[in-house]
Amino acid sequence: MEVELTLLTLSLLFFLSIFTDKIGYRFGIPALLLFLGVGMLFGPEMVGRLVGGESGPMDLGTAQAISTIALCIILFSGGLDTKIADIQPVVWPGVTLATVGVLLTCAITGALIYYIFGWLNAVASVSIWVAMLMAATMSSTDSASVFAILRTNNIKLKHNLRPLMELESGANDPMAYILTITLIGIVNSGTENVTALSIIQEVVIQLVMGSVMGFIFGKMTVELLKKSRLNNESLYSIMVLTACIFIFSVTFFLKGNPYLAVYIGGLIIGNSKFTRKRQTKSFFEGLTWLSQLVMFLMLGLMVYPSQLIQLQVWLPCLIISIVMIFISRPIAVGLSLFPWRKEYKQRDRALVSWVGLRGAVPIIFAILCMSHGVPHADLLFNVVFLCTLISLLVQGTTIGAVAKKLKLADPDSAPHKLYYFDIDIPEEVESSAHETLVTEELICNGSQLKNVAVPKHSLVIMVRRGDNFFVPKGDTELQLGDYLLVISDENEQKVIQAQEDEDEQILTHSALHFLQHTGSFLRDKWRKLISRR
Repeated sequence: MEVELTLLTLSLLFFLSIFTDKIGYRFGIPALLLFLGVGMLFGPEMVGRLVGGESGPMDLGTAQAISTIALCIILFSGGLDTKIADIQPVVWPGVTLATVGVLLTCAITGALIYYIFGWLNAVASVSIWVAMLMAATMSSTDSASVFAILRTNNIKLKHNLRPLMELESGANDPMAYILTITLIGIVNSGTENVTALSIIQEVVIQLVMGSVMGFIFGKMTVELLKKSRLNNESLYSIMVLTACIFIFSVTFFLKGNPYLAVYIGGLIIGNSKFTRKRQTKSFFEGLTWLSQLVMFLMLGLMVYPSQLIQLQVWLPCLIISIVMIFISRPIAVGLSLFPWRKEYKQRDRALVSWVGLRGAVPIIFAILCMSHGVPHADLLFNVVFLCTLISLLVQGTTIGAVAKKLKLADPDSAPHKLYYFDIDIPEEVESSAHETLVTEELICNGSQLKNVAVPKHSLVIMVRRGDNFFVPKGDTELQLGDYLLVISDENEQKVIQAQEDEDEQILTHSALHFLQHTGSFLRDKWRKLISRR
């Protein structure tokens, strides 16, 4: 009965979380925040108290294991979906944000947390190292939150800001992990055996080994996929998942950074050609959402709301959140992007600092602190959880509005989504698919397909009428309510757009040339008229 009851409860939680995603999309609320809310609703002090007493649903070891696997999959999938061509122009600023930016955020926030707790005389006077540890857990931009919010947002960002923020969020968790592990050692054993040189050495080893292992095993996985001849097509996706877990675990035992390794491994695999690539990416997209759902539900189930509403907890959290959003994050972004201040203007840096979302990763690091017996670990967990909640509420719900306010959103470039046709175009084919509803305006010149005005270098390849699909011909009679599947050649459109831009430049240059000559002619005539007088 216990197993069946657990499965029933989990299925109800999953159903509730899945349908809250639709509500969140409609009102601009991040789905991850709703998953967290569902977990809190069924946590140990709410519904969970009615059915299972006051004890939490799982111990720290189980929570840490689930969150580690989920984060591994999320980072790997993030690399799998990232195109190297997109991040090439932003590699160095992204890496700087992911390393120097995290370090600056940790240092500034940690110092301020230390003085905030001392000034408020909170529930416990934390040492400077505990304050720095608290800041380290929150110093990275959470990849799960950023990937989920940016990739479900229909507004495209200008100036390559989206790949910059995705690269930062995918690559800065390893730096935060190193800082967290190092500071846990300092807090638990003191600073006697820790020197600046040993810290730098540990950071370099983890980053180098993580990068090398991710690259090597990513290449090996691609070669294995190319040479394998599996009878069952579904096993290719399972092979990639196995490679993801293998890269993470092997890198950990080789003293490298496993989170960086899986992200780079996913990046290498996702930008290579192999059998069933589209099917594999689709498999990981669903698996990523499942990981996010499980992780945020689990974190919500671990929270005790009665502790969060205490004045000595929520007041410092509110001040710390304001400090991170409006002081430490903007300063860290400004200093990190200072060498590229010409490429990224003030409004660009403002948006990057605003997308410094906190999510599951800080809470996972807080669980890590609890499992290592860090002093004031319960307070640290509550502070981190509440700061994450505030970040998702304030920043996560306003990304689109802030981007529009800063004039960095490009609504016309929103990607077309197919709802009525289950078709996907391979990456190698430079074409895009979109669907068009047949209206009276569309068939005003005649109801036959040949009379419909279709954009240049586009072709109607399928019609949906009710629940039926068919391939149309030129004399096919269209009906109101039909949906047309249109394929457009993006390469030809780029050529046309380039030609139009070139013609516009020539026209502009000619107009300026004409105005210059006209001005010179009028100036000469005026001078002659003045000299005669």
